[in-house]
Amino acid sequence: SDARVHVFSIARIWGTSLGFPNPGLFPNKQEWAEQRAMVEQAVARLEREGVEADARVIGTRAGAKRIVGEARARGCGAIVMGADPPRNRVLGNFVWAQEPYRVRRRADVPVFLVVDD
Repeated sequence: SDARVHVFSIARIWGTSLGFPNPGLFPNKQEWAEQRAMVEQAVARLEREGVEADARVIGTRAGAKRIVGEARARGCGAIVMGADPPRNRVLGNFVWAQEPYRVRRRADVPVFLVVDD
């Protein structure tokens, strides 16, 4: 297809301190650089295959909410994400690795999860 691809990566913000943003909880320069390198590599690989792509690294505490919001804002027809195998739903809700499953529950477009064995 002639679909355009938007590559997103989340730089995790770990929370707040006493209700206020705390610089120690934000991603450091190395974490931002790692995320940027990862999305640049993905875009380069897609472009080698003839797919038009762009990339963005987003800092957020609420990954699923932000991914779904970005997909809506850009008019995406589907979301494709890498994912770990599903875990116990009760314990898994607190695990960052289960974020793709939260995206799938929130999204109003098809979400395709690529599960790595």
